[in-house]
Amino acid sequence: MNKERKRILTGDRPTGPLHLGHFAGSLQNRVKLQKEYETFIIVADVQTLSTNFDHPEHLPADVWQVTLDNLSAGLDPEIVNIFIQSMVPQIAELTVFFSMFITVNRLRHNPTIKTEAGQHGFEENMTYGFLGYPVSQAADILFCRADLVPVGEDQLPVVEVSRFTARRFNELYGTVFPEPEGLKSETARLVGLDGKAKMSKSLGNCIYLRDSTEEVRKKLMSAVTDPARIHKDDPGHPEICTIFSYHQAFNREESPDIEERCRKGTIGCVACKKRMIQVIEEILDPIRERRIRFEKPGLIEEILKTGTEAACIEGSRTMQLVRGAMHTDYFDRRKS
Repeated sequence: MNKERKRILTGDRPTGPLHLGHFAGSLQNRVKLQKEYETFIIVADVQTLSTNFDHPEHLPADVWQVTLDNLSAGLDPEIVNIFIQSMVPQIAELTVFFSMFITVNRLRHNPTIKTEAGQHGFEENMTYGFLGYPVSQAADILFCRADLVPVGEDQLPVVEVSRFTARRFNELYGTVFPEPEGLKSETARLVGLDGKAKMSKSLGNCIYLRDSTEEVRKKLMSAVTDPARIHKDDPGHPEICTIFSYHQAFNREESPDIEERCRKGTIGCVACKKRMIQVIEEILDPIRERRIRFEKPGLIEEILKTGTEAACIEGSRTMQLVRGAMHTDYFDRRKS
């Protein structure tokens, strides 16, 4: 288990462009911690197939888009390893080994599985891959013996499965894996522009990291606020306002003053939205600048190849330890 530095494993399913919910939930922590930890960023294409198995043709563009979004957010390819899940065979090996001692009941009672099964209509017709994807995620995290997993609040149960898996493996076969910790963002969940649910690509209520200035302005100006405020000097209820929740997430210093003025009716919704546009633009402008640099032809492919090679090397080291602990290093044992 000796490593020079502690490690982070986190990443995204390539199902489309990343949005401000991803930025608040995990991307900020990835960028902040990348120099402190050895960092592996997974582009989880196999997990995408657990719900989109009938449309694999979208994967190439989505893999490139998610990689570009991570780099644009501030990840440095010189110090982090961004890799494609399906191209690291050791993850698939670990998934098989882990599946031998993780029970179906544990998977069925996983809150994330229950929620997503309802969203996709899988309650009565669940695929093996969908039910078992927490096992695959445990392999994603443990293949590099990660210590820390920056995630959104809704993914904490996944980290718990990984902790159980590491603990159970170590009990059965000997200590190989650390029990990874989940690192939750200060912003638990970013509500969508419609005010009814979290930001979600499938619900179309997002501000994407690739959105233009005009797209951001249009989206924020049409976002749901306090329906009880008819006139701009009416007393407001910021606790139910979508825009105020964005101030709390991205404009913390000003948010107490905005809350007070909203309750007193001394700031209107339009002014509040215009200030939020300025705040979001301050976040997205440097992201747009980095995006232009990383859109150079062939650069994303080069970064993914390098990161995937590094992931395979680390996966091989882990599998050597796993096979030794499980007595499946047959040829090495014969030599000794």
